[in-house]
Amino acid sequence: MIKIFGIKNCDTMKKTFRWLEENNLEYQFHNYKKEGLDEATAKAWIDELGWENVINKRGTTWRKLDEETKSMMDNTKAVHTILSQTSMIKRPLIMVNNEILLGFNPEEYSQKLL
Repeated sequence: MIKIFGIKNCDTMKKTFRWLEENNLEYQFHNYKKEGLDEATAKAWIDELGWENVINKRGTTWRKLDEETKSMMDNTKAVHTILSQTSMIKRPLIMVNNEILLGFNPEEYSQKLL
């Protein structure tokens, strides 16, 4: 089963939903805004991918952080940061067959999901 994590109103998420539906792929959606995120899941993502990949450094939530927080960021701090500000997680994050796909990438989706 494909499980997709993100925020419903995000344009990148909408592109991903559309791609999945066009390819007749069933998925389960986990909305951070409504369902939150548990610490164990956040830690597992950051342990596997590194905070630099999980956090969207181009997003407004990251840019609003003070420079000291940004410069001191590490895997441990990132877990607590994304738990309190889930909008900072790069979207979408897709879990399938114990693998994590990060960001909208139709070529990667074709290879891994079809």
